[in-house]
Amino acid sequence: MKRIMYYNAILSVLLFSMLVMGCKTQETDQKQPNFLFVLVDDQPFDALESSGRYPFLKTPNMQRLEDEGVKFDNYYVTQSICSPSRASFLTGTYPHIHGVNQNNRHVDPDWETYKPYGQILQQAGYETAHIGKIHMAHFEGERHIRPGFDYWYSFVGQGEYFDPMVNDNGKEYQEKGYMTDILTDKAISWLTEKRDPNKPFSLNLWHKAVHENHSPAPRHEDIYANDSLPVPPYNTHLENFKGKPEWQRIKAWDSKWKDYVHTDTLAPKPWPIKGDKFKKLLECLVAVDESLGRVLKTLEDLGELDNTVIIYSSDNGYFMGEHGYWDKRIAYENSMKIPMLMRYPKTIQPGTIIKDIALNIDLAPTILDLAGVDTPSYMQGESMTRLFDNHQNHENWRSSFMFEYYVDDAYPYAGPNMLAIRTKRFKLIDAFLEDDIDELYDLEIDPGEMNNLINDPEYQDIEDDLRNELEKLRKKYNYNPDRDWWLRTKVTN
Repeated sequence: MKRIMYYNAILSVLLFSMLVMGCKTQETDQKQPNFLFVLVDDQPFDALESSGRYPFLKTPNMQRLEDEGVKFDNYYVTQSICSPSRASFLTGTYPHIHGVNQNNRHVDPDWETYKPYGQILQQAGYETAHIGKIHMAHFEGERHIRPGFDYWYSFVGQGEYFDPMVNDNGKEYQEKGYMTDILTDKAISWLTEKRDPNKPFSLNLWHKAVHENHSPAPRHEDIYANDSLPVPPYNTHLENFKGKPEWQRIKAWDSKWKDYVHTDTLAPKPWPIKGDKFKKLLECLVAVDESLGRVLKTLEDLGELDNTVIIYSSDNGYFMGEHGYWDKRIAYENSMKIPMLMRYPKTIQPGTIIKDIALNIDLAPTILDLAGVDTPSYMQGESMTRLFDNHQNHENWRSSFMFEYYVDDAYPYAGPNMLAIRTKRFKLIDAFLEDDIDELYDLEIDPGEMNNLINDPEYQDIEDDLRNELEKLRKKYNYNPDRDWWLRTKVTN
């Protein structure tokens, strides 16, 4: 009898333990995800090991995100310049909506009307932190801290690669060291020591790298000195601008662009353009990849890796000699297309590749969707979560998008005001110029955007269709030149 009672007691304990463990498993499955958003400055979309563009470039931690998560093959920004793109990531809105259309340190988005996703996560119980570049309005002390963050570590404008001045939660001082390493150390310190472990978190780790002037960490200086920089795909370095707008030739002229003399073509620049400049950018990227690995290891040690949505991207693309250019801004693929990698094993199958067109304005709605938080109506992007499942029907996903650019007060020669529409096959670029031509490219037969078809009669119907579609997108996204006063400024040659 005692033996039976003993076995019954053991059975009761086991059943109770299984019940508790089952509840804990259910709680874990239903636990709100954390978010780590790593944003790089000016990383070209194909500056990844997997692209094969640069055979000597090794990015093992970025590759890990690809292997264990998703890579977007067609991810774009709505304006290709630092401040506007960052504001779009945060608010889920176009630059003409949130109000930041240039790299102006005195301009902020309309935070009251268009709250950043971090502010919404805060209201939902998240602890939030921003560590790194933001490149919007800056003030002294605590006024420097932007809305939506419980912890703040940033700097004015571009910051410095070495021994930077920083703002640490309102305290301003000079930090010693290399910027990429400093930001990584601060992120790890916040994850392991400063945050509340009982709350879900959202952490922005936004690097200064790999922005000009490209300054690698001393340990990576000249690691690619003996490697040859491959010419760009489709031989776009041989660009002579024949049949293209004259403003493009003015932009490509040289540092004495004010002395430009009218010409129908320009001689291609000798390769490699700008010498070792682009190899220095890639050397800067190595420290970013190391940073990613360190933070992933920290999350793993904390037991939070698989419950954290890892997001890795760039604020815009970057010309690496394509069309003879460097920098970004204009509506060519190398400028407007960015890398986007995500890892979240609860939702994303390893090795997923998404071909659909997605935008930086889609990220905020996606984060809120994954957090189980309602997306506010002002956000113009769409949650990308349904794209994660390749078995779902993607027919209702966007088939085109609108790109915008506004003439830069500081660099007016960089490009005029422009609107572009990009579909899966075609691109039309309208630069609002009365004395110059627009651009039309068939990306299926001309992925390098070398042959402007705007005056080809065989493409007239396609041009008409694209202009009609662009007009629909203008209305959809509330793009109103009468309200957006900066479009009334015409840039002429």
